[in-house]
Amino acid sequence: GGAYLPLDPAYPCARLRQVLADAAPRLLVCDAAGRAALGPEALVDVTVVDLETATPVWAELPASDPEPRALGLTARHLAYVIYTSGSTGTPKGVMVEHGSLVNYLHWSDRSHYEEAGNGSPMLLSFSFDAGVTTLFGPLLAGAKLRLVNPIAQIHALAGLEDGQTYDLIKLTPSHLSLLNKRLEADKGPAPTRALMVGGEALIP
Repeated sequence: GGAYLPLDPAYPCARLRQVLADAAPRLLVCDAAGRAALGPEALVDVTVVDLETATPVWAELPASDPEPRALGLTARHLAYVIYTSGSTGTPKGVMVEHGSLVNYLHWSDRSHYEEAGNGSPMLLSFSFDAGVTTLFGPLLAGAKLRLVNPIAQIHALAGLEDGQTYDLIKLTPSHLSLLNKRLEADKGPAPTRALMVGGEALIP
């Protein structure tokens, strides 16, 4: 029944601390990279679950999930909170309910992954709303999700080096501009059956 708040350790420390202070989560799940990105001062007022301890804190917990209805949970409860870019002021937390996320993913499955082939690459930060649906969309449909190293993203942007055609690529106009440059000289198959672009003003 808990909502999650994604924090990308690649984001600036000040941005992460601002989001953490505003959302005030009860629990922070992190590894060494997350600790380093936030700094020790930010971890004082939150319970930290360290993913790199020898014995995880959940080792003694039941393997089965509690019954949601017994806890009074419904589709109106929050799935996650995601923060806006802050380009027009202070970043604001947007609350997304389970029902909204599930409806979107059912549509995504029917539209893009019914005959799942090569799934999707993860080209967006999981702290970006489109990244959340890119993450869950192919996995819930039983399709592949290709995690792309951010450093190698430009070279592996659309799987062009292995001639792979994805079911769906979701990206920003900035990514699309880079993809267009890669495709100008490419003679292979189209990198995707469907392209979803958003998050910024679309470049003509």
